[in-house]
Amino acid sequence: MVSLPRLYPILDTSCFSDGSSLFAAAEELAAAGRTLLQYRNKSGNARQMLDQARELRARLGPNIKLIMNDRADLSLAAGFDGLHVGQDDLSPESARSIIGPARWLGVSTHNPEQLAAADKTSADYLAIGPIFTTSSKANPDPVVGLAGVRRARELTRKPLVAIGGITRANARSVIDAGADAVAVISDLLRDPRKSAQEFFRILG
Repeated sequence: MVSLPRLYPILDTSCFSDGSSLFAAAEELAAAGRTLLQYRNKSGNARQMLDQARELRARLGPNIKLIMNDRADLSLAAGFDGLHVGQDDLSPESARSIIGPARWLGVSTHNPEQLAAADKTSADYLAIGPIFTTSSKANPDPVVGLAGVRRARELTRKPLVAIGGITRANARSVIDAGADAVAVISDLLRDPRKSAQEFFRILG
C-alpha cells in the first residue's frame, strides 16, 4: 500500500500566469519539504503539457514524486511517477494497463457509490470531494462535507485524499474526519514555501 504525505499539493496551470511562475511554485514547494506534487493542465495542448511536465521532472529531480492529471500517455512520456484520473477520464483499469503496475494510480470520487466502485479497482489511492465549496472547478460536484469524509473512510482501507476548498483553517478537521491526506491548490499559491510549512505544522 502506498504511503501518502499529509499534504498533497496540486499545481493547476490555470492558477499561474506562465510556465516560469508554475516552475517557481513547484521549486518552492519542494524546498519546503514536499515530496509529492500533481501537475494539472485542463486547457493546454499535448505538446505544451509534455514540455512543462518534462521541465518539472528535470527541475525537481528524482526525490519528488510527480503525478500527472488525466493523461496516461504524458505520464509515461514525461517520466512521471503516477497518474490521477477522474470520473470522466480513462477507467482505472484502462489507465493501469497503460502506466503499468509500478506507477501510482489515483481516482477521484464524489459520492459513496463512486468510491465503493473505485475501491474495487487497482487504484493505489482514492480521492473524495469536494469537501467544501471550491473555486478550482467550473462545475463542481455537490459538496460532501466532513460527513462525506467519514463515510468514505468507512468504505475503503486504501489511502484517502480529501479535496475541495481545503485551507489551513480547516485542514486539520479533514484529517480528523479520516482522510490520510489533503489536496490543496489555492491556499498554496501565495508564498508556496511558507504556506506549505504552515500546513505541515497544522497537519503534524
